[in-house]
Amino acid sequence: MIANAINTIEDLTLLIEQEIHVHASLEDTFEALLEQLGPENEAGEGRAMPMVLEAWPGGRWYRDLGKDDGHCWAHVQAIKRPNLIEFSGPLFMSYPVANNVQYRLSEEPGGTLIKFRHSGFGLIQDDHRKGVGGGWGNTNRKIRERAERTK
Repeated sequence: MIANAINTIEDLTLLIEQEIHVHASLEDTFEALLEQLGPENEAGEGRAMPMVLEAWPGGRWYRDLGKDDGHCWAHVQAIKRPNLIEFSGPLFMSYPVANNVQYRLSEEPGGTLIKFRHSGFGLIQDDHRKGVGGGWGNTNRKIRERAERTK
């Protein structure tokens, strides 16, 4: 018996889109993005949660807990420095789900525009659905702040 019946396609899908305006060069912003998603990654409330990001096609994006323990979040589906990095995988969701995360960067007057998109499909838990927008918002704010410090 299913406790929470799935009624519509919206119950199975997730879409988060954000635009981040960064006052830094395209190259500095892309490097800040790789650092923030990788070794400088944070969980909520500024708790360190370093990740390993192998920034090449097929590279892994994972949390290394040591002693061969960890959690594979995704694989790099596409990378075109300094304009694009795209991931596919379960991310932080340890259940039947498929996610695609895209960071598209372009130059704009005064800096860089990041177009962020996270789309997911599967049995997405309510707590993840409620928290994912704020979580990405925090991560993307940290990317902007990191890039703007390097200029």
